[in-house]
Amino acid sequence: MSYITKQSAAKFAESQTVLAGGVASSLRAAMKPVPLFAESASGVRIRDVDGNEYIDYLLAYGPLLLGHANPAVTDAVHQAMQQGATYGLQHEGEIALARKLTEILPCAEKVALSGSGTEAVMLALRVARAHTGKRKIVRFHGHYHGWSDAIFTSFPSSDMRQAAAADQTADKILPGTGGQSELSLEDIILLPWNDAEVLEKVLREQAHEIAAVISEPVMCNSGCLKPKQGYLERIRELTKELGIVMILDEVITGFRVHLGGAHARFGIMPDLVTIGKALGCGIGVSALVGSKDLMAHIDNGTVSHLGTLNGNCVATAAALATLEELSKEGVHERLEQMGDMLVGGIRKLLAERGIAGIVNNVGPVFHMMFTQEPKVEDFASFNKRSAGDYVRFAELMLEEGVLIRPNGLWYVSTVHTEADIEATLAAVDRALARM
Repeated sequence: MSYITKQSAAKFAESQTVLAGGVASSLRAAMKPVPLFAESASGVRIRDVDGNEYIDYLLAYGPLLLGHANPAVTDAVHQAMQQGATYGLQHEGEIALARKLTEILPCAEKVALSGSGTEAVMLALRVARAHTGKRKIVRFHGHYHGWSDAIFTSFPSSDMRQAAAADQTADKILPGTGGQSELSLEDIILLPWNDAEVLEKVLREQAHEIAAVISEPVMCNSGCLKPKQGYLERIRELTKELGIVMILDEVITGFRVHLGGAHARFGIMPDLVTIGKALGCGIGVSALVGSKDLMAHIDNGTVSHLGTLNGNCVATAAALATLEELSKEGVHERLEQMGDMLVGGIRKLLAERGIAGIVNNVGPVFHMMFTQEPKVEDFASFNKRSAGDYVRFAELMLEEGVLIRPNGLWYVSTVHTEADIEATLAAVDRALARM
């Protein structure tokens, strides 16, 4: 097969002369053989400047749950733009979106709108500290909560430069990037996830200084690891007993694994939840939602909530259109079916080819890895995968016409069809054969 990336390579060289790093987000620099330059996209197909077309499972690193250029979202954004993209004033769209989120998300009594998942997490931590009067934050190895200095620790991903530094046994919490203040992580307590005994010990010993526990409900970024039976429930019990705020980071799982997010799927009621990515279907919008008691700290001005573009007309229009599409009957059932079909097919192909690998999934999000481990259910096992082999596999998949993230995380959209899945599995088989 002839696979040409000459124009992308030329564009990347040109970009490096004016754009720092040659890419607008550091993750993109990890793509092999070269960071691709896109020309257009629609549905599940994306085309690059060399004329190559791919079935897309990167989905812009997660936001495009409805696929590219969704007509309902595009029309809503177009109409909003014609009336003014942003006012710096309040408008009806903010009320409509906030009301919709309180109807959909079980834990949402009030809403604060922002622009990115990172911003939503920053606000959640401030609200938790204001509410408790304490400063320490418990977070977990392998979870990702954005790239702000106060929460970004070294992360085990093949498309992040600091990946090699991630170590559960390190005495010192390592920053996620160069230039990050050495003092920025002083308030972080970093623990192994899915270990209820360790968590309880730390919480009971340090409850007097711990403001919050923040966790992904599923460790999507590091192996798509599910919580052990009763683990999230135990976090809820302990935090409630000890006066600690429970934050679930649903920037990935929100609206994807259930319309009401993972906390609806698992029946958990946290104090605060952060959402983003899929909410805007490609338009930047995020939110912090939670109980009236905690959100009152924003109401009364104790916690300042700033952002020039928060709740802008384009963002709220995109989010409302997205939620309307996701609320239609059968959407999530079909998402589950397509995800299960693809995951089952990959597992079968790995077995048939005699290649040691694991695929962990929750609904339409999954992590594929090459590993000798019989199962991957904890962070230590996840770190034994062959990240280099997967990067090579991702490069081969590009040549076979399928776009995937080099770290192993796949997203399935509402517009992937059985035919797309079958074509993808045929590409997987060819790529595995080439390995």
